[in-house]
Amino acid sequence: MVSFDGFRIEDGSPIYLQILLFVKRGIVAGCIRNGDELPSRRVLSSFLGVNPNTVQKAYRLLEEECLIQSRAGAKSYMVLDKAKVDRIRRELLEYHARSAINAMRQMGISKAEALSVIDMFWES
Repeated sequence: MVSFDGFRIEDGSPIYLQILLFVKRGIVAGCIRNGDELPSRRVLSSFLGVNPNTVQKAYRLLEEECLIQSRAGAKSYMVLDKAKVDRIRRELLEYHARSAINAMRQMGISKAEALSVIDMFWES
């Protein structure tokens, strides 16, 4: 069963996208694997304290990306293979890199300074 114990709602982006990102990060980290069962929509909405429609929207997006398989009245399972995991890893890497680069550009930080900071924290 996919655990949402580490999930924390943050301000700034819709909760359904936060759920989607949480699942994708778990996939890349290897915590969520092919065949893992997801909590039911009702159970997860109760656990997170959110509207069931929020969880439904996140699950629908996971289905559209062919990451989960669901049937009416049945459980939802992760459907993963190496190609999907590699695609998600690349997607997340690009998403977080763009976010960091945009923030640094907004602060007026040069590329050389940004690379210096990355080098400094890479090993820590």
